[in-house]
Amino acid sequence: MTDFLDMNFKRGPGALGKKMGIEVIEASPERLVGTMPVEGNTQPIGLLHGGANVVLAESLGSIGTQLHAGVNRKIVGVDINATHHKPAISGVVTAVATAVSLGKTLCCYEVKITNEEGELTCSARITCLILAER
Repeated sequence: MTDFLDMNFKRGPGALGKKMGIEVIEASPERLVGTMPVEGNTQPIGLLHGGANVVLAESLGSIGTQLHAGVNRKIVGVDINATHHKPAISGVVTAVATAVSLGKTLCCYEVKITNEEGELTCSARITCLILAER
């Protein structure tokens, strides 16, 4: 899926997402699924960094908004929040982003991030703005 996004939208998960090992495994405007390794994305005491969760959530919401907006439109994130419910200490986390609303100028996604046991580790919400064509 990442190759499709890179080829058709010339944006994909972006340089930061690639550095963090984010893999997009399903992508449509309505629903996206991505994974990210815990290793390499931890805070000093060995837990998955909360900011890494936010990068994963924003990556999926941005890709979904781009798919909704189309290749000729630019999009930017305008709001994101995250609640960390349980630490992830190893393995891979999986994020599922589900569209809350897909509008002409704003898109909003709810993102649930789980560990390999299926336990909720983080929930996030991201809103993206579709910029006017210029």
